[in-house]
Amino acid sequence: MRGRCWYRHFCSHRRLRARRSGEPKSCSSEETSPPGTNEWQRRPTTVSEDGDVRRWNMTITAHMRDGQCELALRIFNSMPHRSVISYNAMITGYWQNGQLGLAREMFDEMPERDLVSWNCMISGYMRNGDVSAAVALFRQMPARDVASWNAMLSGYARNGLVDEAREVFDEMPCKNNISWNSLLAAFVENGRMDEARKLFELKTDWEVIPSNYLMAGYVKRRMLVDARQLFDRMPFKDEVSWNTMIAGYAQNDELSEATRLFEASPARDVFAWTALMSGYVQKGMMDEAKHIFDAMPEKNSVSWNAMIAGYVQSKEIDKARQLFEVMPCRDITSWNTMITGYAQGGDISKARCMFDRMPQHDCISWAAIISGYAQTGHFEEALQLLLEMNRYGEWPNRSALTCSFSSCAETGALKLGKQLHGYLIKAGYQSGCFVANALLAMYCKCGNIEDAYNVFHGIADKDSASLNTMVAGYARHGLLKEALIIFESMKAVVIEPNAVPP
Repeated sequence: MRGRCWYRHFCSHRRLRARRSGEPKSCSSEETSPPGTNEWQRRPTTVSEDGDVRRWNMTITAHMRDGQCELALRIFNSMPHRSVISYNAMITGYWQNGQLGLAREMFDEMPERDLVSWNCMISGYMRNGDVSAAVALFRQMPARDVASWNAMLSGYARNGLVDEAREVFDEMPCKNNISWNSLLAAFVENGRMDEARKLFELKTDWEVIPSNYLMAGYVKRRMLVDARQLFDRMPFKDEVSWNTMIAGYAQNDELSEATRLFEASPARDVFAWTALMSGYVQKGMMDEAKHIFDAMPEKNSVSWNAMIAGYVQSKEIDKARQLFEVMPCRDITSWNTMITGYAQGGDISKARCMFDRMPQHDCISWAAIISGYAQTGHFEEALQLLLEMNRYGEWPNRSALTCSFSSCAETGALKLGKQLHGYLIKAGYQSGCFVANALLAMYCKCGNIEDAYNVFHGIADKDSASLNTMVAGYARHGLLKEALIIFESMKAVVIEPNAVPP
């Protein structure tokens, strides 16, 4: 289907070039005219027709926004007169719909270009990771404006090239707020907080949004002193400013300071209440969290889920269930939390009941119930659910795979385990030590010692579980020399070996 779509685009462009060379037009004007227009005649465009051209351009933009590239192209081809804006609408639409080649072809065919044309192409290449193509176009530009420089700066930042973004910033003949904000965001996103601070100090008229962004960067990296200094210096603070600091203190167990800021906040919205409550939940202080929860003038799903999760973590599953049953806005997270709580508590029947009641499942739901069955020794049921999960079109995540490998090991389902190993490789989970250890244990317990060694050899960061599992696998199969080699390597890297089971 995709190939036919490309072919139709190719034919449409050929018709466009053919008409320019004098060949007759074959399109019907009835299906391409914008709403409310009659058939157009080929004649010079007058000033009075500018409004009609704008309507054509708006129609092209609307079709591109809806993903109808071919229809937009047919309209473009049937236009009696095209402005540079018409071409720009096509180029922008192609980029929005991932048609990189067609965007470049339209750009190359333009009889004249403006700065928007060049800037759109540079931004498009940067968004798609083709930095070299963007640089080449930037160097070819006959003139540049601040948007051109910003496209390069933000493009470098988007692709993780922060040093190059800084070079562009330093070379800019004129900077605006977008330039400063883009570089600040690049530093914060890449954890270069010292450079972000120095940049911030070079300017005195920062708006509240970039100030909040820098403050959130400090909070994320637990630099609460720096975050608070910035907060205190801000001439204007909005709800995000207050909520960021309240959440920062609450998440880092500084609940007294979080409470003081909360009480000083001029406008406490649901996010501020939830942030403070979540701090008490995180610390296991459920009575205090419930007091805040009950006092909230407004609650959202995050508020409810945080309380339910707190009770689950505190092993108070009955209280979690009471909140769950009266919750007015249950979402899939609410259901998954309850399933996990029952499964971890060993009550697999109630976990399954919750799972069956769910209006829909995601991979976390399946992983929770599969893990519950595996952890309670119901290995065959766990594998049956894994197969059912596949029939519903869901793919297992790391947790589900780990439990499935354990179930395969306990039931001797080597064939299914190998199939899951194949999926593991395709999904890119093989490098994870935790899931790799479960795979290693499966091969050892199922007697496939050669595949076990291959898995062991492929684990980049082996831990004590990896080494002990491999030693036990060799020992079980009488390969004492190989077991001794692994055993000695454990002592060489100062990993304490466990007793090898008989």
